[in-house]
Amino acid sequence: MKTTPIDSRTAIHVRSLLLQLARDEDEIAADEAATTPYWEPVPASVAGHREAALALRAQADELLTAI
Repeated sequence: MKTTPIDSRTAIHVRSLLLQLARDEDEIAADEAATTPYWEPVPASVAGHREAALALRAQADELLTAI
């Protein structure tokens, strides 16, 4: 895989944005789960938001190697 060098300031900024997006996805998942009555299954979108948060965190962690 070909990579492009990135300066550390940019990498840190992009990483913080990715982590904020991950927190937002977690919050959306929690809100959707909280509005679901306990007798109903949790919507599939909750799992989707949680997976998106995991993927965003993984991308943020990959940026650590670029710093």
